[in-house]
Amino acid sequence: MSSRVEQIIEEIEDYIDSCKFQPLSNSKIVVNKDQLDELLRELRMKTPDEIKRYQKIIANKDAILADAKQKADSMLEQAKIHTDQLVSEHEIMQQAYTQANAIVTTATQQAQEILDKATTDANDIRVSAMQYTDDLLANAENILGNTLETYNSRFDGLLTSLQQNYEIIRNNRAELQIPDRSRDSATSNTQAFLEEE
Repeated sequence: MSSRVEQIIEEIEDYIDSCKFQPLSNSKIVVNKDQLDELLRELRMKTPDEIKRYQKIIANKDAILADAKQKADSMLEQAKIHTDQLVSEHEIMQQAYTQANAIVTTATQQAQEILDKATTDANDIRVSAMQYTDDLLANAENILGNTLETYNSRFDGLLTSLQQNYEIIRNNRAELQIPDRSRDSATSNTQAFLEEE
């Protein structure tokens, strides 16, 4: 069963796949900022819950270690009881020491193996939780980076368009400018025409 964070990431991916491409582009898309912001806001709110869940898993490491220690202590206690029984029997005292040492050694080895396995399992869980969280943040970073790139390219396109329009207007005005001499002759021609009438 996937987590809500994974579901949100899938929704963001589906949303991005459903967006239309910008005119004349096969890589840049047009996104609804509000809709994407809403998905990212929910992702931001859910991510701490996921981290808490994995922290709980890591906290279980202590329970695993405590259980392993309890089993080891129990085995050592049984070994001690057995050793005491063997030692109390005078005729097999030497054998009792040998067996007791073997039992203690075996119990110690088994206890160490249990502790080592519990520690390894807990570390694996912690590393997996950290990797999972890093993957979630990497996905969010990638989505935000793509969004920023899209908005930057739109802004650059707008500036280019405004610059082109500015140049066209400026050139049109320059073409409409009347040189000073022709303006004087045009003025005198107009005055002469008015006087004739």
